[in-house]
Amino acid sequence: METVLYVKGSGGDLGSIKEDGFASLYLEKFNSLKNIYRGFNLEDEMVSYYPMCTFNNNPRAASIDTPLHAYVPFPEVDHTHPDSIIALATMKNGKEIINKVYQGKVGWLGWQRPGFDLGLRMENLIHKNPHIMGIVLGHHGLFTWGDTSKECYSNSIKLIKQAQTYLNNSIKKYSFGKPLFQKKSYPDFETKLISTIRGQLSIDNSKILHLDKSDITSEFVNSQNLKKVASVGTSCPDHFLRTKRLPMVLPSLSELMKSKEKIDSVIKSHLGKYKEAYTNYYNRNKEKGSPNLRDPYPVIILIPEYGMMSFAKNKATARVSSEFFCNAMNVMKGAEGVSKYTGLSEREAFRIEYWELEEAKLRRMPPEKELAGKVALITGAAGGIGSATANKFLSEGCCVILTDIDKSALQSKHNEFVEKYGKDVVHSILMDVTSEKDVQNAVLESINQFGGIDILVANAGFASVALFEKTSTKLWDKNMDVLSKGCFLISREVYQKMIEQNNGGSIIFVSSKNSLSASKGASAYSVAKSSLLHLSRFIALEGSTYKIRSNVVNPDAVIQGSKIWKGDWKKQRAISNKISINNVEEFYKNRSLLKESILPEDIAEGIYFFASSKSKKSTGNIINVDGGNITSFTR
Repeated sequence: METVLYVKGSGGDLGSIKEDGFASLYLEKFNSLKNIYRGFNLEDEMVSYYPMCTFNNNPRAASIDTPLHAYVPFPEVDHTHPDSIIALATMKNGKEIINKVYQGKVGWLGWQRPGFDLGLRMENLIHKNPHIMGIVLGHHGLFTWGDTSKECYSNSIKLIKQAQTYLNNSIKKYSFGKPLFQKKSYPDFETKLISTIRGQLSIDNSKILHLDKSDITSEFVNSQNLKKVASVGTSCPDHFLRTKRLPMVLPSLSELMKSKEKIDSVIKSHLGKYKEAYTNYYNRNKEKGSPNLRDPYPVIILIPEYGMMSFAKNKATARVSSEFFCNAMNVMKGAEGVSKYTGLSEREAFRIEYWELEEAKLRRMPPEKELAGKVALITGAAGGIGSATANKFLSEGCCVILTDIDKSALQSKHNEFVEKYGKDVVHSILMDVTSEKDVQNAVLESINQFGGIDILVANAGFASVALFEKTSTKLWDKNMDVLSKGCFLISREVYQKMIEQNNGGSIIFVSSKNSLSASKGASAYSVAKSSLLHLSRFIALEGSTYKIRSNVVNPDAVIQGSKIWKGDWKKQRAISNKISINNVEEFYKNRSLLKESILPEDIAEGIYFFASSKSKKSTGNIINVDGGNITSFTR
């Protein structure tokens, strides 16, 4: 009978892991690797032998921590990073504190980069001290074990509670020093600040924001010793691999507010200094064979009176980075509140951050999708074209804000996309495009949610039917309000924020075949839709200065999945064309040159083209997605 070790795969997430996320290895074979181990300075080469121990041809790469699990002589082993434990492990006198708290029932190993040698040291420590029930790794975390999963889990919980009890009984009132600032609020300026920072961070690689204003964040950023403690850096490798070793600390919100007229240059200066310092850190510590310098800009930005911003290539990573820095702040609070918080040396931090084995994790990541790091706002997102566009964008890595006036339909689509793509990338806002206040609030909420807006799809609409002489003022105004004014309001608001962001953007108007070729009985609709052509052209003309592109997609007869065609429009089109209502789709299909039905997904492809880099040199253009309607040829 063989004993098989199951261990978390490299880069896996225990919060969402399934069976295929675990690596599996023959334990006996893994133990035999001790016979060929050539010493500490060559321990990284051992990783290349791990695949030779694979059980059942499992392709999942084993974690760097595999020896730390394999060489603990118990069937169940947990490795955790509880804030309370790491707080003890980062205190200046960490070893003595651990002995005091656990009365010799927990072992201690000073900081060492995880790997083969540390696994052997843990095995030796347990062999010499068989009575211990866990090991604390300095600046790192906790290992516990047991004969069953339940026993192992119980041991973990017991030790974590003991650490937290000790902290609760020992911590002083102001771990970070007395509060120096209080929370302030300047909503309009805050969105400008976010747009400015995100724009400058996204010049080379577009980034997504996550905001945190939790209690621990407020306590830290408003404290007297913010800069002093932040400059020590995060210590646990699992923290700073996601947050970078050092955050960027900006002046208080009030101070930044005083400089609002020149905020671009203020932020540029701070980011420039951070980039220079990070580049110098890399150059001081790099060795032959070190991976190339990575993105030198901050992941975590701390602002007194405000909170914490985190930026990453996608929302999930930005959120997780923020959560890890909250863990780091809890650790700092515990350590500073009892003793003195200590971080890893710069050299050791670099050896982790630019470790070739960590670099290998990055190389295993799938390539980025076309719209990764981008944010799109879609109006009329609960309808056929809007939801098809959202689905296309989400499948290409975009963060999407769904807006619609139909609360029930919007919630339904939101739930559908969350189920399919996850809650991080979808945000919904109930919005009436004819309400200037609604539009302004939706844009501000979008910026606070994701950091900015890179793509606008102005799609909200409805259809009306009336002969010209029977067109009422009320019907005319409704068409102009929803189809023309609505597009003006949302595009103007987003355009202004794109200018603040200073990183270009793409605005796409969903107009209609009727904007080029009028239909009988639809004068108000056709006139309103045709106004979008000139609106788009003017935005293209003036927006070119800011690299903001504007284009139009003209659908025709998108019947399937359409809310418009479920109403009187379909009935009236049947009457107008003297056909049965059941033959409407077939009629429009055969009217096209290609004899094709036009689906919402077809329109979404045209919109996606204008949103993507594939059209980066196109502005002021029109794409007809109508199967070939000769009356609406643009030339």
